[in-house]
Parts: sequence; C-alpha cells; structure tokens
Amino acid sequence: MFQVLAPERGSLFVKTIMLVDDSATVLLSISGILSKAGFQVVTANSAEDGQRKLAGGTKPDLLITDLNMPGMNGIEFIKQVRLRPELRFMPILFLTTESQQSKRAEAKAAGASGWIVKPATADTLLNTIKLVLR
Repeated sequence: MFQVLAPERGSLFVKTIMLVDDSATVLLSISGILSKAGFQVVTANSAEDGQRKLAGGTKPDLLITDLNMPGMNGIEFIKQVRLRPELRFMPILFLTTESQQSKRAEAKAAGASGWIVKPATADTLLNTIKLVLR
C-alpha cells in the first residue's frame, strides 16, 4: 500500500486521486491499479462530471484526466479546475494517447503538472504519481 507520511500530523494517510476519462474501460483498469496501490480513487466519466464532483466537495490530492473527451476536453477542464483557489496547486496529470509537443505545451500552459502517454504500464503510472505527490 502506498502511504505518505503527513508531517503536519505525524500520521499516515491515504492519498485520493480523481480519475477523469470518458472510457469506462480506462476508468476500470486505471482505478484498479490505483486502488491496489493503496490510493482512494474517485472516478468521473467526463470533465463535466469531474466538475460536479469537485464542486460537491471532492478534494483530491491528484487529478488525472484524459485530453480528448466529448464536450469539455481535458485542457478546458484543467483551466476550470485552476480557477478554484483550493485546487490551484494540486498536481494534474494527463493520461492520453496524444504525444505531440504542441499539445504538451498547451497542457502545461493550462496548468498540467505532467503527461503520461497511453497505454501506460502500471509501473510507469505509479512511478509518475509518486514523483508528483512528493
């Protein structure tokens, strides 16, 4: 189980990750990997669903979102998330099939912390998460 020492409390706690993707298969497989690694996982099947959950009080330690989704895409979603003062510094990773440098630059400008290209191995995913949650 992946746990992080909380220096302000001196106790262990589990990190929460919100996973936003329009693919039910991706949500199921990635949430399974994350859950087995000890994370609490909140899923959303669209950017709009993710916004509703954030507005409803979900406060993840990390957000992982797809780029290409119907309706609001991942870059637009990140821009909206970054408008929320309490989420301004939360790490956000893209998990997408896109690998063009121009898209990465656009995502970074919107507030993304990192980029993982699908399909990603469980090790790649978990190692990247550990890096951004330090």
